Amino acid sequence: MAGHSKWANIKHRKGAQDAKRNKLFTKLGREITVAAKEGGPDPEMNPRLRLAIQNAKGSNMPKDTIERAIKKTQGSDDIIFEELTYEGYSKGGIAIYVECSTDNTRRTVQNVKSYFAKLEGSLAKNGSLEFLFDRKGVFNFELPEGMDEEELELELIDAGADDIEVHEQHVQVTSVMEDFGAVNKKLEELNIEVTSANLQRIPHTTKEVDDEVLEVVMKLIDRLEDDDDVQQVFHDLELTDAQAEKMLG
Repeated sequence: MAGHSKWANIKHRKGAQDAKRNKLFTKLGREITVAAKEGGPDPEMNPRLRLAIQNAKGSNMPKDTIERAIKKTQGSDDIIFEELTYEGYSKGGIAIYVECSTDNTRRTVQNVKSYFAKLEGSLAKNGSLEFLFDRKGVFNFELPEGMDEEELELELIDAGADDIEVHEQHVQVTSVMEDFGAVNKKLEELNIEVTSANLQRIPHTTKEVDDEVLEVVMKLIDRLEDDDDVQQVFHDLELTDAQAEKMLG
């Protein structure tokens, strides 16, 4: 988990100062729309929608934007999003797993293929990278002022957390997929507002690459993450301390 946590901390720090808020809101809004379409517009009766709204609020998405994303599904059968996954390798043998949500599968597959092809990567058959990752629940939040860190850890471990890491005031909690709901419920009971809570693919092992290869790998990851149809990108890249410091600037 060390490599993953280092990467997650960088993503958190970068995200806090990222100017591309519209891109993020597009992805969050799409997840809200898909969740509302599948399980109905009432978050109390739709756990996926409740979680999507929680993540949107954690990223400071305006309330009216959230409401518009839900209303898109009401009285309309035209909104159809398909969830797709793509798997492949970047330069240096870095495994990359891509989760998409799209209303145009042809556009999405063409875009994803072109990103891999142009940046020295290659797509693999679906399922061929599955064994490299574990599905886990990952929660991110800021440690509430005045809250005892050790007491919080005990509460979360009792709820099913199997890894808790604190970077300054930022906390990342990991659980097995089956305990995702219990940990999320415990955080709600403790009145902790998460910035994100979702299921992620955590690599069993990670790989380091030199700076030259890293530049190409990062270009591919950034290109994928910039695509509106791509919801999440997972990989087994391990950053050295020097590379991490450089990325944080």
